Amino acid sequence: VQLQASGGGLVQAGGSLTLSCSASGGTFSSHVVGWFRRTSEKGREFVAAISRAGLTTDYGDSVKGRFSISRNNDKNTVNLEMNVLWPEDTAVYYCAAAFTTVVSRKSNRYDYWGQGTLVTVSS
Repeated sequence: VQLQASGGGLVQAGGSLTLSCSASGGTFSSHVVGWFRRTSEKGREFVAAISRAGLTTDYGDSVKGRFSISRNNDKNTVNLEMNVLWPEDTAVYYCAAAFTTVVSRKSNRYDYWGQGTLVTVSS
């Protein structure tokens, strides 16, 4: 499975941005998909994940209530809608896919990774 993350950019604090993860080369609906982010200060951090059919979601504590993950298996895409963005959300965001039935926060459970997209939130 090849993943392509897109949608990053510069946004002001309090604003919104939607990231998209597009998949190709595999059975997308057989994969749990997660979003992670990386900064030099915190390293890699779990953001959100969604089950294969989209019925189960999980969010990191720092984004819960502000971010929303969704998927469209017909289009092989997973979106991460980010609202009320804070400067602390500035990071490179990565999507990842796991050939599993279990939604996980652990990065080592994910088999495939996209290239990352930069989100910068200005104060």
